[in-house]
Amino acid sequence: MQSPVEWGAISLDGVRSAGTEHAGSRREELTGTAVSERSEPGTSTAGAPQKDVANGSAVEISHLRKTYGPLVAVDDVSFAVEQGEIFGILGPNGAGKTTTVECAIGLRSPDSGTIRLLGIDPQVDRAEIHEITGVQLQSGAFPAKLRVGEIIDMYRSFYRHPADVDELTGALGLADKRKSYYRTLSGGQQQRLSVVLALIGAPKVAVLDEMTTGLDPQARRDVWELIEHVRDRGTTVLLVTHFMEEAERLCDRVAFVDSGRIVALDTPAGLAARASGAKTVRFLPAAPFDETVLTRLPEVTTIEHDGHHIVVTGTGELATAVIVAMHSAGVETHDVRIDASTLEDAFVRLTGRHMHEADEGAEA
Repeated sequence: MQSPVEWGAISLDGVRSAGTEHAGSRREELTGTAVSERSEPGTSTAGAPQKDVANGSAVEISHLRKTYGPLVAVDDVSFAVEQGEIFGILGPNGAGKTTTVECAIGLRSPDSGTIRLLGIDPQVDRAEIHEITGVQLQSGAFPAKLRVGEIIDMYRSFYRHPADVDELTGALGLADKRKSYYRTLSGGQQQRLSVVLALIGAPKVAVLDEMTTGLDPQARRDVWELIEHVRDRGTTVLLVTHFMEEAERLCDRVAFVDSGRIVALDTPAGLAARASGAKTVRFLPAAPFDETVLTRLPEVTTIEHDGHHIVVTGTGELATAVIVAMHSAGVETHDVRIDASTLEDAFVRLTGRHMHEADEGAEA
């Protein structure tokens, strides 16, 4: 698996410090290839004009296929991601999620299919792709004696208009670690640093692969808030995850991937609705009431009694409809419990297995 430091063919072996000046010469030293100053918006380093995608998709993938010998990792995958959207790719280990995004950003060459990021072909205009994208892959490593601040400053120096370092490190709990050596960071802190580096260039498209793996619950929620903030500023986010709660919280739409294929694509709520088309609201009424208050609601399918509790089954915005109807009837509701299908339920129904039933092993 490639690490974040390999993005852009950068090798950090032997590097011990980095500042914010002379980014071009330093990058030439690191890569062995001359790197010109960043191009002005609208042009690539190859001189080709950037395509006008003001009203188009940020990511377009069509009939993508990638094999490794006899193993088919990605099999005819197609989807589009709108600008400013958080799009989730969700599936078990080995489903083909990581291979898909590595092809999308040009780290791997697909066997067939077409890929465009903001109208740019990642296999043709690699320098321009690097300018508009930020990438955090599953694992990464830096030389042990590099300091966190040195790593961040070096990545920051690669961009004309980088993001606010203080804001990123503060949001991800690394503000007091900038003088620390990389070797002293915990696994969770290393993961947070990889997210900082993915976002340091204020990318137009951010690709985040299992960004909260190894984080404690509070750190995970801090990262979620940061990603929502980044999206609100206009960044399109391609999020690879196997955490159902993460997808439900962040994603505008989710693609279920299994065995190299997309088996379903919809909003989290839309996918969950496929699992059972029904929702349940259970409550204790404060006083007797005419049940036609509820049966006449278009969202309500059935009403049952469980002791003194009322159990209402239906679809759509059932809970809101029930509570509003009871309030209008002058009856308070107590001990309200809402049960609805989840993304996990939908995945089980659509694939026939649970998320973590895949064999142990590296992600394809």
